Amino acid sequence: MKAQFIAFEGGDASGKTTQARRVADNLNAVFTREPGGTTIGESLRAILLDPNEKVALRAEALLMAASRAQLVADVISPALSEGRHVVTDRFIASSLTYQGYASGLAVDDVLSLSLFATESLRPDLTLLIDIPVEESIKRRGLNPDRFEQEDISFHQKVRNGYLDLAAVENKKWAVIDGTGNPQEVASLVDKAINKRLDLP
Repeated sequence: MKAQFIAFEGGDASGKTTQARRVADNLNAVFTREPGGTTIGESLRAILLDPNEKVALRAEALLMAASRAQLVADVISPALSEGRHVVTDRFIASSLTYQGYASGLAVDDVLSLSLFATESLRPDLTLLIDIPVEESIKRRGLNPDRFEQEDISFHQKVRNGYLDLAAVENKKWAVIDGTGNPQEVASLVDKAINKRLDLP
């Protein structure tokens, strides 16, 4: 059986991390996250999420791609080659939405950069945990990171971007209503995975 690569996407505080970790545990899969997942990636994450850093937009896109390239080289590709499933909290779609749809870089340029970074590796299934922006704001912690501090218009563009991507690539995406409690969301996630992927 081919090892499966599953990505969880969504706006801030959507609950995707909780679901990604749970699914990784259930599948005995390798779990990782973006930006981060490697020593280099975690260093870049600290810069990218620091609300005191003023990162130029193109630099932001390049740093995200650099973190992704290291993650694929060190973690994702080796695991898949060994026949292990991989579950990631964010992947290419995050760059397309945050640096593309919401921030204004050409989405095609961001995609090309991301595919260069991943050697064209893309998830077998992307699960979008979708919640209204107002709900996202309610769920945030007391110390929002640099992206969480963006205004409501930015986050609405992120959500719209995700939904656009899901509509275009609907065969490899599943949109999950994330407004329920964790158990309700988990049930929807598991149904989507069982429907879309051939897993034991």
